[in-house]
Amino acid sequence: MKITVVGTGYVGLVTGTCFAEIGHEVLCVDIDERKINMLRKLQMPIYEPGLEDLVKKNVAAKRLNFSTSVKEGTEFAEVIFIAVGTPPGARGEANLSYVEQVGRKVAEYMTSYRLLVEKSTVPANTGGELKRAVTKYLRADIDFDVASNPEFLREGSAIEDAFSPDRIVVGVESERASKLLREIYDPVIKKSGCAFLEMSVTSAELTKHASNSFLAMKISYINAVSRICELAGADVEEVARGMGLDKRIGPRFLNAGIGFGGSCFPKDVDAFVHLADRLGYNFELLKEVQHINKTQRELLMKKIQHELWVVQDKTVAIFGLAFKPETDDIREAPSLYVVSQLLESKAKLKLWDPVAESNFKEQYPQLEYHPDLLDCAKGADLLLILTEWPQVKALDLIKLRDVMACPVIIDGRNVFDPEKMRKLGFTYHSIGRK
Repeated sequence: MKITVVGTGYVGLVTGTCFAEIGHEVLCVDIDERKINMLRKLQMPIYEPGLEDLVKKNVAAKRLNFSTSVKEGTEFAEVIFIAVGTPPGARGEANLSYVEQVGRKVAEYMTSYRLLVEKSTVPANTGGELKRAVTKYLRADIDFDVASNPEFLREGSAIEDAFSPDRIVVGVESERASKLLREIYDPVIKKSGCAFLEMSVTSAELTKHASNSFLAMKISYINAVSRICELAGADVEEVARGMGLDKRIGPRFLNAGIGFGGSCFPKDVDAFVHLADRLGYNFELLKEVQHINKTQRELLMKKIQHELWVVQDKTVAIFGLAFKPETDDIREAPSLYVVSQLLESKAKLKLWDPVAESNFKEQYPQLEYHPDLLDCAKGADLLLILTEWPQVKALDLIKLRDVMACPVIIDGRNVFDPEKMRKLGFTYHSIGRK
């Protein structure tokens, strides 16, 4: 089947590439000429493990192509996935202007039936508004459908998630739309055995926000528990292990740390809270999730302040800038908050990240970046661990101790064992542990 995907960010590029890999003919469209030119040269605008190889493979097989023309995309395929950005507004609401623009453009160029599929994360009732916008700008009486197909891709493992999803959720209003989406996903369903869930468009839209907000709530819950553990002298990892073995709870998303970041959880929680407010429900539970996530980073700064006493002119090394391992995404990353606070306190910073450095440099080009971990830590008065990269876990700790001016570590991701670190001569602080 021919498929158009509008938007070549994390969701659009991964989705389009994976559709091509399972045998469809895909055209990825983006108005960003720089990004499309990169992709035509087989250069990746984002980092995602395995993505570059799949793009090259499917371009060579002529199943994957790129364009800057929505007109070309509309003419190319009967099914058009909308995977453009929905950035947060001033009050946390999702900015749907890009989604609306795609709808208007498709309406302008449509000459026969098209199925417009919301792949972007959008608030409930967006499908109805999109349908109204398309109807308004249609130049003839042409049949079309709007459907919702929320994505559940995790950055760092998006390829695996695309081919082996827990479930595929589609919100449809017609048998025609249902049949087209089932045909698209049939190879994935047959291979993975995942559930294919059909529901209303509004329910599908809401499923995405409800899912991400629940996972964010789970993270904030264990972070709140970590504060009690520190006060009581307990170990949050032991507590989390005891909780996670309960099948009703499960172990995932129970890793205490410095809070969630990235392009999904912060934005989706904000949008869900805003949607609830707009509908007349005060979602106090999620507002507390937001508060815990914010103050978890502030607690980290208090640990730094307590350990250094005077932060000014101290050399602080930072391991990890991305919001999580295996991505170059720094959107809402804890590192942005920590670095801004340390610069305000006039600390001297040395930074390391294996893939997110270039993105961080766009905001902080003046800072000192190092490709080697030990070189980054050399002469540091304090080391901060903000991303649990495998390279950090594999580090020679004796060499690390010996290159630092003071062997002091504040571990925001609980990478190392506290007792082992103390025996090696480190002053070691982590999250929710003695």
